Amino acid sequence: MSEDQILLGIGLTLVLAVGSQILASRLHIPALIVLLPVGFAAGALTDVVDPETLVGPDFSALVSLSVAVILYDAGLGLDLRHLRGGTRGVVVRLIVLGVLVTWGACAVLVPVLFGVPFAVAAMVGVILVVSGPTVVGPLLDYVRPTDKVRRLLMWEGSLIDPVGGILGAVVFHAIVSGGFRVGHGFQFGVFLLSLAVGLAGGAVGAALLWLTLRTLRLGETLGTLAQLATVIAVSAGCDMVYDDTGLIAAIVAGLAVANLPGFDMPARRPFFETLVQLIIGLLFISISATVTPESVVPVLLPVLGLVAALVLVVRPLVALLSTLRTDLGAGERAFIGWMAPRGIVAASTASTFSASLVAENLDGAEKILPITFLVIVATVLLYALTAVPVARGLDVIRSARARPLLVGGDPWVVDLGRSLKAAGVDVLMWAGLAQQRDRISDAGLDLASGELLATATDPGARLEGVTEVLLLTDDDDFNALASVVVRDSVEGTVYRIGPPHDSRGVVAPYTGGDILFGSSLVHGTLTDRYERGARFVVRPAAGSPPPEHDMLFVVRADGRLDPVTPSQAVTPLEGDTVVLLGPPATARPVAPGSGSRPG
Repeated sequence: MSEDQILLGIGLTLVLAVGSQILASRLHIPALIVLLPVGFAAGALTDVVDPETLVGPDFSALVSLSVAVILYDAGLGLDLRHLRGGTRGVVVRLIVLGVLVTWGACAVLVPVLFGVPFAVAAMVGVILVVSGPTVVGPLLDYVRPTDKVRRLLMWEGSLIDPVGGILGAVVFHAIVSGGFRVGHGFQFGVFLLSLAVGLAGGAVGAALLWLTLRTLRLGETLGTLAQLATVIAVSAGCDMVYDDTGLIAAIVAGLAVANLPGFDMPARRPFFETLVQLIIGLLFISISATVTPESVVPVLLPVLGLVAALVLVVRPLVALLSTLRTDLGAGERAFIGWMAPRGIVAASTASTFSASLVAENLDGAEKILPITFLVIVATVLLYALTAVPVARGLDVIRSARARPLLVGGDPWVVDLGRSLKAAGVDVLMWAGLAQQRDRISDAGLDLASGELLATATDPGARLEGVTEVLLLTDDDDFNALASVVVRDSVEGTVYRIGPPHDSRGVVAPYTGGDILFGSSLVHGTLTDRYERGARFVVRPAAGSPPPEHDMLFVVRADGRLDPVTPSQAVTPLEGDTVVLLGPPATARPVAPGSGSRPG
């Protein structure tokens, strides 16, 4: 391959990886749906998108190190302290039973369907136990199931990836050490040595990360670089001592950072997250390109049988057993049984382990990658096409009605919350001071528990069910900072009350974001008008607002909430409801906190 062809191949691979993810985000579908066929087509139709030619025999090593980075990142999201209550029991059962039942089913079906030895079936089974948030998350964003169902599926996906990675490495070393070969005794010494190397590497990695993140207190940029260098160096070192033990080391290091007290992790890791996203795209394009049509055709029909068993029997059985004697409804239990797509870790581990097992001359090992590739494509397409109608039929789709989170506890903010509730909005409120929280509870409004910023700054956390955030505190700098920090934790828009024109705050005057109500209705103005008797009025949208009334919100007929902002022109339609701020009460006798629809 010439230098020009190499440059074209590298450039085309990168463009396809990024372009596919951009297209998927615009279509609101999992990136795998685009990445897999694009990579497969590029490998079949061109000679330049060929990682084995571009990289040569080092491709397998690069895949292994890339998977180590992905698994380390997955391990960082596994703060087990966030897994509480009944959710913990269901998630643990989903993982344990899912691994055992899926692995056992594959061990029985794969030799029958594909004519491969038990060792290959064991490897395929442990690869297919994983799911992952990179494919489950976009599907759930598209379906919008109830919060309880989403929480369970996201926790399962986040935890099963590193568990599957560990089991994959264990099974791989059991195979190469003779544990799954007929006529060979199980070599416990070699097997335990591989585990020991991985665990030791993870301990070394955790120590190095403690030095860089805790002792040296490196900032976000240098801290990210230190994590990347540590994971790659430790994984590579472990692989040099014993093949593929670097995956165990990466997972152990990630788990240590996530769960050991004292680590000073940045709240947001944009560079690291961007790097992981790029690695995922490049891996899928590259791995898909190595799957040839000639390898796919012989296993196509048997794979359909395997997918049917996994989707129609294995997953529903696991969900049924895992959710027995819980408060989940029948529809929620059924939907959990209809959501188990395979993703990036399955493809990456299949590429890594299959290449190594082929080099070990294991009979049938060349079928591992095409089987995994087709199972990923089939499950992702099936669930993507059926998830919405299935969720609708089971009545587990979350209502389109808005559920804003109002942050603040001043009297006028609480009154605004009651007015929005009177307009049919499902209001959730949060405040930091005990007096303000008592005021919210006394008003009969739902009070969010926990620390808002602690939840919002957790990279793996999400403000469940919240459609908008309205930052209405009297601290302009808090509102401005929170509007930036909370943005990634909510599926909708984050709004904040505007700072005064003469604000001398540290942050507020210089921070962008969506400002509520316009420049004339800042916090001080609203507080002053409310103290002078102005009250909120809820009324149908028919006709023009009364004189001296400012329109703040329009509640659409379907329950959506449209706030008035300088950048968003809001026009009430027939059937809508408007929330207005009236003049001082001297013009009309209205009791404080009325917030009700006039008769």
